[in-house]
Amino acid sequence: SLISKLIRDLAAEKNMPVYVFIEDVAASGGYWLSCMGDEIYAQETSIVGSIGVISSGFGLDEFIAKHDVTRRVHTSGRDKSFLDPFKPEKAEDVSRLKDIQRKMHESFKEWVRERRAGKLNAGENELMEGAFWTGGDALAHGLIDGIGDVVSVMKEKFGEEISFVECTPEKKGLLSAILPFAGESRMDIGAVIEAAEEKSVWGRFGL
Repeated sequence: SLISKLIRDLAAEKNMPVYVFIEDVAASGGYWLSCMGDEIYAQETSIVGSIGVISSGFGLDEFIAKHDVTRRVHTSGRDKSFLDPFKPEKAEDVSRLKDIQRKMHESFKEWVRERRAGKLNAGENELMEGAFWTGGDALAHGLIDGIGDVVSVMKEKFGEEISFVECTPEKKGLLSAILPFAGESRMDIGAVIEAAEEKSVWGRFGL
């Protein structure tokens, strides 16, 4: 939501329209971002939609018990350990997660209502319950504004003489691509572990 807000703020400040072009997939968070555009375009084979919230994980409590593994976790705070995959699932944890999901889902739906106002051609029970479609069906439902790619659509709107500025990440050398830490004097193991732990935490929420 922060990225979308920043772009909408810039669009208002510069008084410029925002065009979004979907190539492969704009589902879930990808569609949220797409809705920042004043017009959204996709390919016939693009995947669009998935307006919902998902969380997934594994229950490994029986696995570690079977293999006689003892896990030690020390916390301060009654609810600090939440949906621990190495412990039996607690009903109160699931209830809390579902409440968070419900609120996030409602925020998602409100954003789509705001940005696609007057354009949606089906009810919310069909469009906003996690389903996704190919580009043609997304167009029929009003989730996008047209089928096309950035070059053809922009030339159609602004003329053949339009120029494009390509923004790409800085290319890395072969060694850097193979060994991400090749340019560092030493590998920061702590940073790697911290990143892995952060990914594990957000993965509980499907993020």
